[in-house]
Amino acid sequence: MNRPARLAVGVVSAGRVGSVLGAALARAGHTVVAASGLSAESLARAERLLPDVPLLPPDEVVRRADLVLLALPDDALEGMVRGLVATESLRPGQIVVHTSGAHGVDVLKPAAQAGALALALHPVLTFTGRAEDLERLSTASIGVTAAPDDEVAWNVGEALAVEMGAEPVRIPEAARALYHAALSHGANHLMTLVADCTELLREAGIGHSERLVAPLLSAALDNVLRYGDRALTGPVARGDLGTVRKHLTVLSDTEPAIAPAYRALARRTAERSRAAGLLDAATAAELTDLLDDPAEGQTP
Repeated sequence: MNRPARLAVGVVSAGRVGSVLGAALARAGHTVVAASGLSAESLARAERLLPDVPLLPPDEVVRRADLVLLALPDDALEGMVRGLVATESLRPGQIVVHTSGAHGVDVLKPAAQAGALALALHPVLTFTGRAEDLERLSTASIGVTAAPDDEVAWNVGEALAVEMGAEPVRIPEAARALYHAALSHGANHLMTLVADCTELLREAGIGHSERLVAPLLSAALDNVLRYGDRALTGPVARGDLGTVRKHLTVLSDTEPAIAPAYRALARRTAERSRAAGLLDAATAAELTDLLDDPAEGQTP
């Protein structure tokens, strides 16, 4: 894989992702020449991870850069690209990269039409914006998307991912929406699920809830990644209707906001358990009826 030449990197903006990827590129030997950031958090983060890098308006950052790193929220990306083209901040020959998972390279079409090489590099990682994220990149992947027929762009994107310490994975433009939905469903909803779990334990008066569940949740994640649906366990996968009924009752009485999520996930678990042969069709149907009955769990 060809290694990119040493590049002048401009980071727009120095949020959790941009500051870490800028630092990763600097560690690989590139030079971060400027960054943008307005909030106090961005300024502090840039000071920690991008020391001595001047903070400038986005158009000035872009004019100084060979590699423009657009680490922006999904909905802000299109407007920023159009604005940079309209102000003639971009120039032919620049590499323009965005880090959004939801977008491919279509959103960078105005930059490509202006002569830039367009890339989407999405780190498959949750970021804290701290130095430890640099080390986590070494165990992460980066989803790379380029124009379908531009092998040079694909190669550049893969080389940049490797330089930042991650494993490049090619994501076709047409697959980006489903790719991002899958990752969001897994990572974001997992966080919500774990937060609900520890909240319920605290509600029950159980201390050290995070420490209590960490080995259980870590083992569950490891098992499903290794064995898929064969790793399913618990009352739903076993068809223990009485236990599920008790869960619905206590959740409705104690934390009614969590009960609908339990029902939805239990229903999906029953479907997967049946498809995997862990539950027979009749028991799966009984569970589904139980979970679909709004009267179940309601105290008379």
